[in-house]
Amino acid sequence: MVPFGRVFVTIHTHSLEERSRTKGMVLPFEPLSMCFKEISYYVDVPMELKLQGLGDKLQLLVNVTGAFRPGVLTALVGVSGAGKTTLMDVLAGRKTSGHITGNIYISGHPKKQETFARVSGYCEQNDVHSPCLTIHESLLFSAWLRLSSQVDVKTQKAFVEEVMELVELTSLRRALVGLPGVDGLSTEQRKRLTIAVELVANPSIVFMDEPTSGLDARSAAIVMRTVRNIVDTGRTIVCTIHQPSIDIFESFDELLLMKRGGQLIYAGSLGNRSCNLIQYFEAIQGVHRIRSGQNPAAWVLKLLFSRRKSTSV
Repeated sequence: MVPFGRVFVTIHTHSLEERSRTKGMVLPFEPLSMCFKEISYYVDVPMELKLQGLGDKLQLLVNVTGAFRPGVLTALVGVSGAGKTTLMDVLAGRKTSGHITGNIYISGHPKKQETFARVSGYCEQNDVHSPCLTIHESLLFSAWLRLSSQVDVKTQKAFVEEVMELVELTSLRRALVGLPGVDGLSTEQRKRLTIAVELVANPSIVFMDEPTSGLDARSAAIVMRTVRNIVDTGRTIVCTIHQPSIDIFESFDELLLMKRGGQLIYAGSLGNRSCNLIQYFEAIQGVHRIRSGQNPAAWVLKLLFSRRKSTSV
């Protein structure tokens, strides 16, 4: 057991390389961790708000510290306006404006964006694909553009086949993507295609912005099952999640919980049936115990909403 955030996390001793080999991936990759310390993010305040006395800078993230590990599925959860996507964008290097302070390390080395971009992927919430291509063609196109020129075409095609199997799209390989809400793939299938398009670039770290947004319970479960398949290869996966169901929430290994104002208030293992999270918050004076069968995510988000003006949480 080692300290992580405010709780203790068990570091699994099994070999990630061994887990990756069991999946038989054609292209090797290096499992990478990400550690970040005291990340703050400021943006310029519009002139009309400056006239109201808000100052020159607005702070969206406040001294956020945490870590993401290989082979571990991490959820980034918080109420609306907490800064979940902002934090993920800052860590992924997608913020080109504003001012960022703090330190980010990749497997112990200071992060360099030009090299980090080659080992990371980002699945946006909106699934944008060419409607006239099949699933197989979409993945081949992404692989040809993003894999190293040293990877021969035969290996690229074999890797695309493995990725399709990993995200359970093999049976739909010849299906046209089509237009959303008109024809072609369903919303859930488009989401899995979005994940696959990033995965064929062979990233070690993948960020996913609300992968279950807009999906019913069954579709969300299918998407999270494929996400778990990816985690089991030894990759580092981070997902922002908004109001997850109990089944979706408890499919994660670790949690970063944020409250409004860009502050991190919990970072660590969820535990079996979220026992670590529940134990931590129930130990706070004045917090009502969770009801039997209640969704831990809904419970803690309601707690944050009801106590947002309190300094206790």
